[in-house]
Amino acid sequence: MSEQVRNITFRQGVKDCIPTLLGYISIGIAAGVAGVAADLSVLEVTLLAIFIYAGAAQFIICAMLLTNSTTLAIIVTTFIVNFRHFLLGATLAPHFQKDSMLKNIGISLLITDESFGVAAMKLAKKEPIYASWMNGLNITAYLVWISSCALGGLIGKMIPNPTVFGLDFALTAMFVALFVFQLQSVPKSKLRHILFLILYMIIFMIGLSFFCFHKCCCCFINANCCYYWGGD
Repeated sequence: MSEQVRNITFRQGVKDCIPTLLGYISIGIAAGVAGVAADLSVLEVTLLAIFIYAGAAQFIICAMLLTNSTTLAIIVTTFIVNFRHFLLGATLAPHFQKDSMLKNIGISLLITDESFGVAAMKLAKKEPIYASWMNGLNITAYLVWISSCALGGLIGKMIPNPTVFGLDFALTAMFVALFVFQLQSVPKSKLRHILFLILYMIIFMIGLSFFCFHKCCCCFINANCCYYWGGD
């Protein structure tokens, strides 16, 4: 079996998901703890993981429950936070045109920021992705997330503050790792420009937090002018 064919199997999708599982487990446990803190039962925490399947949205839902927000406000907020999944699915859809609509719906329903990052990294290396591989990636992450949230609900009373154990940083660390892996596939000629753009965005965000908006816009425009006029 060739290397290219091996890389598109369901089993390979499971293997490619393994590096992200630590983040899923850590954040899932933290989400379960947050659910218990919001007076949800373990069953409700598990159902939330099954039907919502979005770490950020689950934390927001728990926070809004604690503030006695209305059902409509929770639904609208969750929709807005998860709206990016439409874009993630639309980006990957062209690679599954030969598959049925049902398979495309299944892939889109289970796609996450992390699984999209793994798929994007594979595409950046000019490697094909197929439904079998994507299903292995998505289903593994989905099952681990549900299990982790349920476990977090069970031990919620034992860990009232997940930040003590650094669980709140696990998701950030996972995204940093995915970003570093993706940079490895970027040609050296483009790497310098990408890093400069990241630096400019950091400067822009810092400026936005300390200065008024129009001054920060001027700084951002000047930085981009320096980049385009002074770059190679």
